[in-house]
Amino acid sequence: MDDEPLKDWAERRDARIGRLRAVPVVPGDGPRASHLNPDAPRAIERWNGHAWELYGFAASLADAKAILYPEANEPSPPGPVPKPLGSSSGKHRKPQAPRPDGGGRTQR
Repeated sequence: MDDEPLKDWAERRDARIGRLRAVPVVPGDGPRASHLNPDAPRAIERWNGHAWELYGFAASLADAKAILYPEANEPSPPGPVPKPLGSSSGKHRKPQAPRPDGGGRTQR
């Protein structure tokens, strides 16, 4: 058999500890997909390594996303960030006309 070592499995399991998910709070066996009830409240659950436990609540899908993905709420830098130019002469961008004196690049 190709069983993975217990140490590798434990590291993979422990890497997921603290992960959050949002579960719609809907009555009965209603649809639980987030896109079907975007205005429904959400229970925020946290993985503790063995089971999902209640972590908090959100009023809607938008509020839940703000909790789950806080890096998306950070302001972006103002304006476009200029890329520094390289030290190249730029000759690769346009073909050069042959010189009348036979000079220029040597062919390989």
